[in-house]
Amino acid sequence: MFEKCREYPGKIKILRSLKVRLFLIILLSGIIPSVGMRYAILRGYEDRAVNVRIADVQNQFKILANHLLIYGYFHDTASEVVNTELDQLSNLYDGRVLIIDRNFKVIKDTYGISEGRTIISEEVIRCFKGSGTTNYDSKNGYIEITTPIVNTVVSTADTQTGTEQTQEEGLAEGVILSSASTSTIMTTLDILNRRAIIVEVIALVFVVAIAFVLSRLLIAPFERVTQAINEVKAGFTDDEIAVNDYVETEHIVDAFNQLLGRMKVLDDSRQEFVSNVSHELKTPLTSMKVLADSLMSQEEVPAELYKEFMTDIANEIERENKIINNLLSLVKMDKKAADLNIVSMDINELLELILKRLRPIARKKNVEVIYESMRPVTAEVDEVKLTLALSNLVENAIKYNRPEGWVRVTLDADHRFFTVEVADSGIGIPQEAQEHIYERFYRVDKSHSREIGGTGLGLAITRSAILMHRGSIRVESVEGQGTTFTVKIPLIYLV
Repeated sequence: MFEKCREYPGKIKILRSLKVRLFLIILLSGIIPSVGMRYAILRGYEDRAVNVRIADVQNQFKILANHLLIYGYFHDTASEVVNTELDQLSNLYDGRVLIIDRNFKVIKDTYGISEGRTIISEEVIRCFKGSGTTNYDSKNGYIEITTPIVNTVVSTADTQTGTEQTQEEGLAEGVILSSASTSTIMTTLDILNRRAIIVEVIALVFVVAIAFVLSRLLIAPFERVTQAINEVKAGFTDDEIAVNDYVETEHIVDAFNQLLGRMKVLDDSRQEFVSNVSHELKTPLTSMKVLADSLMSQEEVPAELYKEFMTDIANEIERENKIINNLLSLVKMDKKAADLNIVSMDINELLELILKRLRPIARKKNVEVIYESMRPVTAEVDEVKLTLALSNLVENAIKYNRPEGWVRVTLDADHRFFTVEVADSGIGIPQEAQEHIYERFYRVDKSHSREIGGTGLGLAITRSAILMHRGSIRVESVEGQGTTFTVKIPLIYLV
């Protein structure tokens, strides 16, 4: 089946077209009622014509039954009047008439081939009981009718006030078994059917034309949506599109405009990121070039000055290296979460190891680092990425702190999440800057950040790592009083 689908991809694509489907729906909506109406009309005519023919034949043969009794046909079949009437009826209805007596013997056959034979059938027996039958054979085109031949007895009673006369039906003397052709009905049906087909063909032409026009009109708004999207894709415009013909097109256009807006934001963010990266990488290079040019422009440079300049150049190289390493870490964070190396580990031990590495930095700044664990916590995490994220938070709390300050790291957990809270007594973050701190290369105080070697990428890396763990990060800060970051991560990693 799949091989056939590959052989006819064009046909499958056509059948998937909304325009083609609308065309077929409208076409079938016009054809099916037309065919059904033709069938109903022809069937109704046939039923009515057959019923009229049956009623006519029954009336004629009731009259014939009376004549058979009047002329004593069961005793003498030589009656010229009755035989002439039988021949006339046989010719009139293009059929056959059999007269059967009460012994089930055929005494007269207008075809002259069954006289003297005995006929016993359900219809004949029922007719002898006084119930005539009819049977229409549409396949062979004839109607079979049985008519009882019943002798009516008239009785009269005299009374003082008048004479009362009654009629009673006696036993059946015989049965008339007749067949009448329906060829004229069939001929009329054929004529009506041909005319109906001609009308259907004419109607079909109109329906096809209407279906073609309507399918194009109904699909036109979607084609305008496609054209507008293609223009945006080709770069001819970046304006929002509007096709408000249908509710459906409005939904599609709204979704596309939202996507377009998101793309613009991402593009602006990408351009800003590239610009920031260029600036951050260019600044150390510019400093190194200025220092190198100063050395080259002087003759007989003292060793102390030469050493001072080389130290500055080495610091700029270290800063450049730090920026590049952070950019590489950020790129890795931007990969899919499938790149996470999830393992079950003791979060208490992880935090103790992180703080052990950072306490020397804290001692240099005379900052006290306090660790509080409310309970043992084991969770499914990526050790490398989570270590990087938490290290950035603690390191920032140390670097942006006050002398004689403190940093408190608190670990807690419930039945679903573990929480790491990093609080400090540092310089704090202004309220208007708190919503931007996770942006790449964003610095609250650029001059202070350069002094302590900040690159503006640490919190962006931290947030990416936490989001990859399906966690969340929240900041609370008061300028001049301190900052608290709260990280919340599921105990069990959910794909």
